[in-house]
Amino acid sequence: MGILEGKKILVTGVLTDASIAFHIARLAQEQGADVILTGFGRALSLTTRISGRLPKPCPVIELDVTSEADLAALESRVREHFPEGLDGVVHSIGFAPEAALGGNFLHTKWEDVATAVQVSAFSLKSLTMAARPLFNGGGSVVGLDFDAQVAWPKYDWMGVAKAALESTSRYLAKDLGPENIRINLVAAGPIRTIAAKSIPDFERFEHLWDERSPMRWDVNDPVPAAQAVVALLSDWFPKTTAEIIHVDGGFHAMGG
Repeated sequence: MGILEGKKILVTGVLTDASIAFHIARLAQEQGADVILTGFGRALSLTTRISGRLPKPCPVIELDVTSEADLAALESRVREHFPEGLDGVVHSIGFAPEAALGGNFLHTKWEDVATAVQVSAFSLKSLTMAARPLFNGGGSVVGLDFDAQVAWPKYDWMGVAKAALESTSRYLAKDLGPENIRINLVAAGPIRTIAAKSIPDFERFEHLWDERSPMRWDVNDPVPAAQAVVALLSDWFPKTTAEIIHVDGGFHAMGG
């Protein structure tokens, strides 16, 4: 019996089978969970196609976290497949316009900054509140993060958005703790995903990890981060909330 036996889990952000979100969904199924995926727009068909590579078929519903209509419809769309509601939600959502990345920090316009913050940080609050009626006596929300303690080369306003994501998770944990809803983040080291391809000079992150991580880090292996998310979705962390679990080979704790 798996650690998610009987759980109902919603996973966002599955675009390819190289994504962390895909492996979260895969491992969740292998650990006994029933999974529902989300997608929207042109990516919806891609998510549907990739879902066929999971161990078991699962439904895919439409959800744009910047759409009030989609957020309002989330409960009914989920209950079509899981009438009893949800036990866990995975927030694997992040986007910054090209102008908000790449060393243009001092010149990025507010409109681009606002998009990065809304999609990458505020959406954690939007998604959690939309899913809140689906939790019966508690649940676990886990988001994917990239350590925002320092300024990264060319990460720019996405770094600011990640800092906002981390703060948002703490405030959500404070306000939803009385409802037994846990909010945690997993800060993964650099992984070669579609999101990584949008970061200029992503290779510099690889070199940094090669130099400073005490454990060998594989940029092509999303599984360790996915395993941490699945663990946080389980009942094995019943009193852990407002936490950031680093799955980065120890990089975050090292000096120069």
